[in-house]
Amino acid sequence: MTELVTRAAPARTGILRRAAPALLGYAAVRTLGLLVLAVWSAARGKSAYTLLTARWDALWYAGIAERGYGHEVRLPNGDIHSDLAFFPLLPWLERLLAAVGPLSCADAGFVVGLVASLAAAWGIFAVVDHVYGRQGEGCEARPWQGGGGRRAGIWAVLLWAVLPVGIVQSMAYSESLFTALAAWTLYAVLTGRWVTAGALALAAGLTRPVGLAVVAAVWAAAVASFVRDRGAPAPDRARRAIGMLLAPLGAAGYVLWVGHRTGKGPLGYLAVQAGWRNGFDGGYAFARFVAEKFTSFPSALAGLGLIAGVAAVILLYVIGVRQRQPLALLVYSGVVTALALCASSYFGSKPRLLLPAFPLLLPLALALARPRLVRSALVVGGVAVASAVYGAFWLNGSGPP
Repeated sequence: MTELVTRAAPARTGILRRAAPALLGYAAVRTLGLLVLAVWSAARGKSAYTLLTARWDALWYAGIAERGYGHEVRLPNGDIHSDLAFFPLLPWLERLLAAVGPLSCADAGFVVGLVASLAAAWGIFAVVDHVYGRQGEGCEARPWQGGGGRRAGIWAVLLWAVLPVGIVQSMAYSESLFTALAAWTLYAVLTGRWVTAGALALAAGLTRPVGLAVVAAVWAAAVASFVRDRGAPAPDRARRAIGMLLAPLGAAGYVLWVGHRTGKGPLGYLAVQAGWRNGFDGGYAFARFVAEKFTSFPSALAGLGLIAGVAAVILLYVIGVRQRQPLALLVYSGVVTALALCASSYFGSKPRLLLPAFPLLLPLALALARPRLVRSALVVGGVAVASAVYGAFWLNGSGPP
């Protein structure tokens, strides 16, 4: 059904040179989003910077960075919101930056988010460019000519930038950091760098609970590689085994530490998430939420929109399977999608939870790479404007949590 291609990777300078148009386009889209947010927020008497760095989850991350774990909020209904629900890598980086420079932890979170978003864009480009090949294109060729891999990589990055919740990529949240680690893990797998893949997967597992998807991708690709290359030299097999051993250590280590901290053993983290009313119910709660939209006419339109959105996500995944995306990408995006759609968490956050599932965008990127440049640019440019406006409206309204 799928292939795992482990071609040698080009030199890092070559990768960066090839990715330059994608990174410039990404920076332009995100700059547009921030400018629209600044204007919209000023018109409403709000601070755009506060919305990006000191609201919702950003406050929890900054709090952990400043004082460590141990803070919780008890709600009137009995729920307990504990900071143990938040994985530690982003707070660690915030604390490190604040310690070596003049930044506050909130400022450091914003800087980490911006740098990580560019690293994520670069990683997405590297994965797509590698998967779809250079097809004889030289590094000095014009970026929009030749080489389907390069064109598709540029459009994949721009599509990720213009997602309706793309503004989250510029917030002091962990989505950009996680996506960067996930993308470069997948690139390491595709290029046969198993120890690097395992180390990056370990870091991804310290970033968000969905680090499980990265671990699953590394393990699935490694097992498939073991089966396919049974006669591989012993050093190669050893590197794969080391990568597999490293991959789950981050997530497993944090979950076990939370269990020890709470005194509830390996299931302690699940108890913490239950205090936030987060869990995995196979999509039952989400299905009920959608069904309740059809109790009145105006909300029924929202229900239809939700159904269409879920159907589109599933369709993109099926197309990815039919287009023979590498096994690692399919496993990764499949687990991210399943965890996002089948969790019983706050329903408004589901688009944000899907943000790291960038392989779902590959069929659209390939479609945009085929027509004339002007036509594709007009489509993506229009979506970028709409995304910027929506992001400003969203953060000045209900926002993510």
